[in-house]
Amino acid sequence: MDETPGAGTAKKQQLYLEDLSPGDRFTSGEHALDAKQIIEFATRFDPQPFHLDAEAAQRTFFQGLAASGWHTAAITMRLLVTSGLPLADGIIGSGGEIHWPKPTRPGDVLHVESEVIEVVPSRSRPERGMVTMRCETLNQHGAVVQRFTPKMVVSRRPAA
Repeated sequence: MDETPGAGTAKKQQLYLEDLSPGDRFTSGEHALDAKQIIEFATRFDPQPFHLDAEAAQRTFFQGLAASGWHTAAITMRLLVTSGLPLADGIIGSGGEIHWPKPTRPGDVLHVESEVIEVVPSRSRPERGMVTMRCETLNQHGAVVQRFTPKMVVSRRPAA
């Protein structure tokens, strides 16, 4: 796996709720995907013919080997955590929507582009708030293979 620091992650910057504003953008490093990774993930977690066997996959909806959407989601999460979204207390999900408009294929090199959509401080829990993001996972051709709109619990900066 080839991962390089994202544009929004200068020297492991740690961001808190008050550091985020709608329109803030982050770009992750990259992950190169091959058939072996697709088959290994599918064997363990999503054992369907179009994820397991390139020849059998030719006769399916996908017309070729395709990564499980959950595999794409797992890669997305790793890229966000390691290079795409430097939240001080980690990426803590509270729900969201996910879509896979195109299949992820062997040979794809994925990266994630994220944008802050909304920041809402909590009225009942002053130490945190909710942040809604738009995260798009793109392949090397710029095609979106996953759209993810998570709502995340984000901590406020601790009092000094």
